[in-house]
Amino acid sequence: MQYLLERARWDAAGVRDDVRGYVAEHLGNAGAVLVFDETGDLKKGTGTAGVARQYTGTAGKVDNAQVAVYLSYASPAGHALIDRELYLPDSGIPAGTGFATKPALARKMIGRAAAAGVPFAWVTADEVYGDNGPLRADLEARQIAPVLADSCDHPVPAGAVRAIRATRWRPVCPRGPGSGCPPTTAPRATDGTTGPGSPSPAPAAAGC
Repeated sequence: MQYLLERARWDAAGVRDDVRGYVAEHLGNAGAVLVFDETGDLKKGTGTAGVARQYTGTAGKVDNAQVAVYLSYASPAGHALIDRELYLPDSGIPAGTGFATKPALARKMIGRAAAAGVPFAWVTADEVYGDNGPLRADLEARQIAPVLADSCDHPVPAGAVRAIRATRWRPVCPRGPGSGCPPTTAPRATDGTTGPGSPSPAPAAAGC
């Protein structure tokens, strides 16, 4: 195993595709969810690709770290990682490589999953992704329903040309409290304004 990790030459993209295909075959479900999140690995030196002083949840602060965005597949049959992209901060990009935000990396992985025919219905992630307009627009164009967190001060469309803070939204359950709201339940602003009737809005992030 140490030889495989340190010295062996193998096609990382090919292995990724094989794993994704295996997961889709054995865990595949039309109602499955793609889940995005990033994980940081603390590093002492600067010789590893993508290493820089940046925020990482691993340490809960800005530290010297390498950060990657991971995509996991969750269905009633189980869950597994199916893709990853290394995040390259401004100070850690090799010559000739363009900068890509974490949501942009997520869009790239969604495209790969869709092109490979992976069955899924939903995409979920935290506010790093939920606040990103291009990602939401891409999901809408692909007719993929997102369940994305919004940061507390993120502006949310509230009809016509008006926008309100995410903290002023709350989910409305037409069957009453305690009955459980489906992810497609349209949110309503606390001032009584009904939000857009698409399956994309998400409640305000916890802790707002």
